[in-house]
Amino acid sequence: MDAVRSPKSLSRNDEGSEECDRQDGRTICPVLAAVGVIGTEWRLAIVHRLLDGPQRFSEILRANPRLNAKTLSATLKFLEGQGVVQRTVVSTRPFSVVYSLTEMGLGLAPAARELRAWGERWLLPRRQAAIRANATPRRVPVIQGELPTVVVAESDGRGRR
Repeated sequence: MDAVRSPKSLSRNDEGSEECDRQDGRTICPVLAAVGVIGTEWRLAIVHRLLDGPQRFSEILRANPRLNAKTLSATLKFLEGQGVVQRTVVSTRPFSVVYSLTEMGLGLAPAARELRAWGERWLLPRRQAAIRANATPRRVPVIQGELPTVVVAESDGRGRR
């Protein structure tokens, strides 16, 4: 009976749970800790982008038109502080800065790829269906009832009525 757990017991952090550890009187759950690091849409999007290799700030910025420079800068600083991203200054003239994933960041590759596959499998078809539903040409409603009669005045041959 221990193998079958109710949904309520799955969401609870039991002291004997294998998923979560107790330390200093607090429960530490690896899933929640990981979400704390990559929990925003931009963090994971940047990690996913850097899986293609080291890139400059402007390359990352251009890759997603919804991302602005201020958000990118703050996110890169956060990921660098967490040990996920490494910032390297290339001493060329003019100098440039290249961002790449650390070993810790590269460890997110399977999770990032699985999330992408999940989104392609479940979310893209929904979005495409919604776009198709909104893009279907609207039919002109059929006029019901009797149409008005149009009377054309007869002319007398000289262009007068």
